[in-house]
Amino acid sequence: MLTEFGKIFVFILLAGLFVAVGIFTAKILRPHRPTKEKLETYECGEDPIGTPWVKFNVRFYVVALIFLIFDVEVVMLFPWAVTYQKFGAYGYLVGIIFLIVLFVGMLYEWGKGDLEWDRPQPIIPYLHKEEEQNK
Repeated sequence: MLTEFGKIFVFILLAGLFVAVGIFTAKILRPHRPTKEKLETYECGEDPIGTPWVKFNVRFYVVALIFLIFDVEVVMLFPWAVTYQKFGAYGYLVGIIFLIVLFVGMLYEWGKGDLEWDRPQPIIPYLHKEEEQNK
C-alpha cells in the first residue's frame, strides 16, 4: 500500500521515464543529415557576423516588458467583451474602469519616455558654486 507521497513519487518516476523514452525514440527515428546551414547559429534570419558578446541596449528589455504587461492586460479584455452583457451596467462599468487604468498606465509610460527610442538627455541642475567653478 502506497502513501500519498509514494503515489507522487511513482508519478514523478513515470513522467521522467515517459520523457526519456520519448527523447530516445526521437533520436532513433529522426534523420541525421547535418549541413553547413543546419549547424550555423540561427539568429532571427541574420547571418552571424562578429562576436556574439555584444552589449545590448537595456531599452530592448524595457520595451519587451512593457509590451508583455499591456499585451496580457489586453488579453483580459476578450472575456469581458464576450460576457459583459450578462452583468449589465456593473459589468460594463468594471470594463471601462479597467480600460481607464490601462490608458493611464500607457500615458505614464509615454510620459516617462520609455516608448520613445531616442530618449532625450536629462537636464542636470547645477548648484551656484559649481557653475562659478566651471566658468
